[in-house]
Amino acid sequence: MQTTMPQPTRRAVLGGAAAVAATAVGGLALDAALAVPAAAAPAAAIDLVSADPIAHLLRRATFGPTPAALAEAAKLGVAGWLDRQLDPAGIADGELDALLGRLPLAGAGIATVRAKLPLHSYEAFGQLGRATVARAIWSNRQLFETTAAFWANHLHVAAPSGGVWDSRPDYDASVIRKFTFGRFADMLKASARHPSMLTYLDNRTSTKKQPNENYARELMELHTVGMIYSEADVKAAARLLSGMTVGSDGLYAYSAAKHATGAVSILGFSHANATAEGGEAAALAFLDHLATHPATAERIATKLCVRFVADEAPATLVARLAKIYLDNGTAVAPVLKALFTSPEFAAAVGRKVRTPFEDLAATVRALGLGPEAAGVAGLDALYNALVNAGNAPFRWAPPNGFPDVAAAWASPSAFLLRCNLHLNLATGWYPKQLTRPADLLKALVPVLPPTYGGLIDALAVRLTGTRLPADHVAAVLSVAGKLPTSPLTAKDTSVSGNLPYLIALVLDSPTFQLR
Repeated sequence: MQTTMPQPTRRAVLGGAAAVAATAVGGLALDAALAVPAAAAPAAAIDLVSADPIAHLLRRATFGPTPAALAEAAKLGVAGWLDRQLDPAGIADGELDALLGRLPLAGAGIATVRAKLPLHSYEAFGQLGRATVARAIWSNRQLFETTAAFWANHLHVAAPSGGVWDSRPDYDASVIRKFTFGRFADMLKASARHPSMLTYLDNRTSTKKQPNENYARELMELHTVGMIYSEADVKAAARLLSGMTVGSDGLYAYSAAKHATGAVSILGFSHANATAEGGEAAALAFLDHLATHPATAERIATKLCVRFVADEAPATLVARLAKIYLDNGTAVAPVLKALFTSPEFAAAVGRKVRTPFEDLAATVRALGLGPEAAGVAGLDALYNALVNAGNAPFRWAPPNGFPDVAAAWASPSAFLLRCNLHLNLATGWYPKQLTRPADLLKALVPVLPPTYGGLIDALAVRLTGTRLPADHVAAVLSVAGKLPTSPLTAKDTSVSGNLPYLIALVLDSPTFQLR
């Protein structure tokens, strides 16, 4: 018989979730920022999530595990699942394709966007952003989508941003997505010859009389070798890249009349650059040199490790991946396979925290929510939630792309936005257009446990992959006025009303915040 009713301790629940930031990654502790005490001393991050290698792989290589994905990966094994995901053309994605059909400009060519929209319209930006959200949540090609997101952040072109209203969707399709599992050298050269990049970083205005140094600098500092260049390198690279511009039709054009000739020597690359007509070929040779530079290999290996392994990239893994990158002609697929099968990756359980974008995608996937039957109002709402969280696709103004470390997202407001989103999605309040299981309790917990504690355990295993600590279970149940030992039967009328709040608090837990 229940003799003592627990007091609501939502602050303890949220404080426990907040405390994980400092423990897992050494970043700013959210509980300190919120000025609320944690329910108990923070556990080691590895104790908060399942160490099962399949679950660990899917937490990192996808935008959130689902029961179907976990079952498939368990059947195929790590190597088999990676091989299948690295061949996205062999994975059916018809339902997503049908949804993307409602966003016809998301991957449209420049001429199509210009024909459909008025000058400087934001419509194509909006469709591209919504398509990116849809792909992260509902695509069966999850490794492709996480890798595409990595490259889009690496060769970042903000959307919206000035002058790329007509070209940004095509940049996503013909540069990022075309070469996602291909060679970085090819992607880099495609990026350098795309109107979006040439506009965003000002190379379209570069001439032999006034070479613009912006793209030349970011090409080396952000896209390839890092800060090992000199100012003389920047000036020489700007001259070499002049003439790569955009024509009146909005398409890429090389203008020999705008190219600055003359010998260049940049980071070990030398070229006579003797004729204006040969300037484009010289620039492409320079781009190949940068793509295959050892410093570029180290930089890309480091960023892949930060994205998929830990905020502090393991030096041993970086060195191995950089060699694989160079040995395979800058191809990324061998690098990814080596990363996900490395001992450093296996040892990195609990060492990454989800960004707001990843948290939203993982929540929708965990709850089994689907897109609306028609229209894109639900996608609009999801996208706008990410705008409010500061993490909507491509909406990062500087050219360095979104940060991918926990401390960058550790703030009271960011955490409370996550909590509110979890509750809105669990209750179906917002976005209300998304399709939901007819019986959410049965969908998440097919067999009803005999106690409320068992219910939270079952919800936690289904939503996060592991049970929550006992004190956290008690804190979650306090919201419903229950103890872990409180009996639960099919005739309990209170469970359905409390269920969304219990689900939301499980999603607020430290376990769900970890990638």
